[in-house]
Amino acid sequence: MGIFSGLFRSRDKPKDSYDSPSYSYFFGRTHAGKRVNDRTAMQIIAVYACVRVLSEAIAQLPLHVYQYTDNGKERVPRHPLYFLLHDQPNPEMTSFVFRETLMAHLLIYGNAYAQIIRNGRGEVLGLYPLMPDKVRVDRDDRGRLIYRYSRYDEHNPNFRQQGEIILPMEQVLHIPGLGFDGLVGYSPIAMAKNAIGLAVACDEYGASFFANGASPSAVLEHPGVIKNPERVREAWQRAYGSGNAHKTAILEEGMKYTPISIPNNEAQFLETRKFQIEEIARLYRVPLHMIGDLDHATFSNIEHLSLEFVKYTLDPWLVRWEQGLQKALLSDSEKGRYFIKFNVEGLLRGDYASRMQGYASARQNGWLSANDIRELEDMNAIPDEDGGNLYLVNGSFTKLADAGAFAEQPAAAEKGENANE
Repeated sequence: MGIFSGLFRSRDKPKDSYDSPSYSYFFGRTHAGKRVNDRTAMQIIAVYACVRVLSEAIAQLPLHVYQYTDNGKERVPRHPLYFLLHDQPNPEMTSFVFRETLMAHLLIYGNAYAQIIRNGRGEVLGLYPLMPDKVRVDRDDRGRLIYRYSRYDEHNPNFRQQGEIILPMEQVLHIPGLGFDGLVGYSPIAMAKNAIGLAVACDEYGASFFANGASPSAVLEHPGVIKNPERVREAWQRAYGSGNAHKTAILEEGMKYTPISIPNNEAQFLETRKFQIEEIARLYRVPLHMIGDLDHATFSNIEHLSLEFVKYTLDPWLVRWEQGLQKALLSDSEKGRYFIKFNVEGLLRGDYASRMQGYASARQNGWLSANDIRELEDMNAIPDEDGGNLYLVNGSFTKLADAGAFAEQPAAAEKGENANE
């Protein structure tokens, strides 16, 4: 069971404190011999690429506040939260940067925190990110959740004091990732530290290999006794080491050069590096073609892979965001009337020809108007007097109960004429 057995044992007894989301006891040295933490992990290109793809995907989606209506829903641009979420959560950040930052925290630390600034009426005035490795979830004497924030710098302008700052639950937006208690998420980097540690070891091995002139280590054999072998080694490195690759070696006094290292292809170095990229992509459930690996991508399946990315990778994250925002930002009186939702229609659209074919079918069958289609294509609406909101029906379509009714009309008329005679 290893570390997991320790986790489950710690759950046997109730406690009032939840450990830091950085989970330092998870970070550290791996079986590959390399230390893995938030910074070393982000130096692996595959980790950085996955974090960037997911963070930018969440940040670029339109985020709106909606109100329930009798006909469904409608956007509420005048709601105080609309501008904060859609445009600018605080004077120092755009909505894109704010969401990108919090999503990166989620993917690295397993939790995203932001301080909520409210006025005297309880309305939200601003949102400021909090560093996850400085936040600890705890409970007060009455059992309510509180957040202990350790501040020893000037990053957040809303705090004047230094040291540990206690924030009540109402002042913190907390979006947790996957966790075992429902309150704090576990860091994906910490959980997958061995896979990432192997990638770190491969990177360092490759860098060291080329730093040594891409030449394998070897033994210099001398027929006699060398009084100062260190000086011979240093002279060899100066002459034929890094920066002097492929120079012709001159050996004197019967000295021989014998390579002893395993060749790179025999050690399956490149195969190991490639597999670690797949492992990291599997950790974040990111299709390989989105991080630059096109070995398994074709023109026939890449569109479907992108749609699966939206449905099976992004959607769960979007639900976490939407429910977390609604829970923390909407008042109790607003939660039954308003909701917050991302618009993913732009990512689910197919190519131009497929969209036009779908719009034509919807228009002819009467469930989309011209303005409905233009809104989906981000175009201005057509005025009502020009038929912009007119719903059309194909004239050749009729109800099944009315099929053949036109053929019965002449027969009925003929019976009437015969009766008159």
